[in-house]
Amino acid sequence: MYRLPLLLFSFVIIIIGCSKKTVNGATATPEIPEEANTGHPRILLLKNEESQILQSISSDALLKKVHDVIIAESDKMISLPVLERVLTGRRLLGVSREAIRRIFFLSYSWRMTKNDKYYLRAQQEMLNVSNFTDWNPSHFLDVAEMTLGLAIGYDWLYEKLSPETRKTIQSAIIKKGIEPSYTGSHWWIKGTNNWNQVCHAGLSYGALAIYENYKDTAEMVMKRAVESLPYVMNMYNPDGAYPEGYGYWSYGTTFNVLFIDAYEKFKKTNYDLSALLGFMKTASYLLNMVGPSGNAFNYSDAGLKGAVQPAMYWFADKLNDLSLLYFEKELLSKSSASALAGDRSLPALLVWAKGKTMNGLPIPSKKMWAGRGENPVAIMRSSWTDPNAIFLGLKCGTPSASHGHLDVGSFVMDADGERWASDFGMQDYNSLESQGVDLWNMNQNSQRWTIFRYNNLAHNTLSFNNQYQIVKGTAPLSSYSSNSLFMNAVSDLSGVYQGQIAEAKRGVAIMNEKYVLVRDEVKTGATATTLRWTMLTTATATIVDNSTILLTKGSKKIYVKVNSSRAFTLKTWSTVSPNSFDAPNPGTILIGFESNLPAGATESFNVFLSPERNLIDINYNVQSLINWPKD
Repeated sequence: MYRLPLLLFSFVIIIIGCSKKTVNGATATPEIPEEANTGHPRILLLKNEESQILQSISSDALLKKVHDVIIAESDKMISLPVLERVLTGRRLLGVSREAIRRIFFLSYSWRMTKNDKYYLRAQQEMLNVSNFTDWNPSHFLDVAEMTLGLAIGYDWLYEKLSPETRKTIQSAIIKKGIEPSYTGSHWWIKGTNNWNQVCHAGLSYGALAIYENYKDTAEMVMKRAVESLPYVMNMYNPDGAYPEGYGYWSYGTTFNVLFIDAYEKFKKTNYDLSALLGFMKTASYLLNMVGPSGNAFNYSDAGLKGAVQPAMYWFADKLNDLSLLYFEKELLSKSSASALAGDRSLPALLVWAKGKTMNGLPIPSKKMWAGRGENPVAIMRSSWTDPNAIFLGLKCGTPSASHGHLDVGSFVMDADGERWASDFGMQDYNSLESQGVDLWNMNQNSQRWTIFRYNNLAHNTLSFNNQYQIVKGTAPLSSYSSNSLFMNAVSDLSGVYQGQIAEAKRGVAIMNEKYVLVRDEVKTGATATTLRWTMLTTATATIVDNSTILLTKGSKKIYVKVNSSRAFTLKTWSTVSPNSFDAPNPGTILIGFESNLPAGATESFNVFLSPERNLIDINYNVQSLINWPKD
């Protein structure tokens, strides 16, 4: 691990803001490389680029909507009490995030309007958090986000800040942001999840903001980031599937993009992405992750609702592919002002959207996306333009991935504008930690897996004798096809049921763009077992006959029909947990079936999910998985 150089300790105690510094008795004048953009502002939105945003919002109603939300929210912030250093459980993260939101919004509003009420309030917020005793380095995300917020405000408002105010903010960035990252050991420095991205981006923003006064320190911080980010960016390889899922894509990837964008503009050079092709493919992953219902494919620790993603505008520009914004336009048009105002990175959307228009965006060319990696996924839909289109996603991979659940083989499904096959997603961490739950222990017998929403018994997958999936097991994406008449994906799930069953394979498909097929092929070992097939739904479920379950949402209907030569019993299960620490799950139910399988058996089960109008089109003669079409 890196140790804090003596030079940095010296920087902390010298007078901040002077053009020359005395370090260990010697006078030092920082040498600024010619290629570095050392004027202010130099982070994200450079000097005189405001006019480009003003031009964009004058010709695009949706971008103007974003601008108006930021200005209106900034007006509300002026009368709010300043933030307090109050932890929620072990985190200051909520305060750090609100600090970013306020400082980013207010600084943007000042740059776009030059109304000093925004600058004055942003300055008040920055001085306030600068005077906190610390930014909670025991949970370093808190430090990184606070540093990023201060850095943006310092850089964007630099011309308005007094020397004394600059001195206070610089001191806070060094002493409470950068310095703690070189004290002790920090696993996230070469980590392979979102912590790497967030921490390096936040600290690098701090370094960029104060570069002219602390060149050596700033270069050291940025060098560490450039060397360390590939550890997590390689996790996008080979196809762009982000192992932590939709919600953490938003978190980790946004901060990663914030770093790259700022680094490139400052250094006036390209950040080397030549060996990180998976990262540049990840925008396609995100594009496909939201269904026509507006809900995300929310496996692992993720929320349900799709949300506007500012980073997608950066990718669209980098890749010169405006179709990546196709669904962003819909999300933007449907998002309420309050939903948009809660996104602390929202001003970055307008920075990355400048020069673009949301009018006449091209329709994505592919209706299926498949991505390999630590947590492979396959996502398909019958149409991009039909609001009643069928949407289907399959999650493969391993429960041992960061923020993973026992959800291997799980799927989600939309049709007629509704989510029918659902996923609970995450439960608030503090609600579990505050009750002493051992949430972050990923061992097989960890209490984590007893959380109702986290184990396979409450996911749209298989269970055998009600046992949990094997945490260290993995299931590859075995094959897939984009054939419009038989879009499908197949995974060998055997690795997550090792010791429970000899073999388990699952295939999911959209057939003729009219209905969904889920086929499971299983082989038992030396002992008999009970197979449990479950699907979570927010619909009203009625068992119609011994092979059919009717799902209804108002006037909309989906039929779930099960077909197998092996006897099975349709069932429903309550989503009320016996655990005191589990969150309630109102309006949900688990449906499915059980089947008793003898030792040495080879069985298959076909489940058809069809809108009522397409029932007559179901072909019940299903081929074995090995014969399914492949790309």
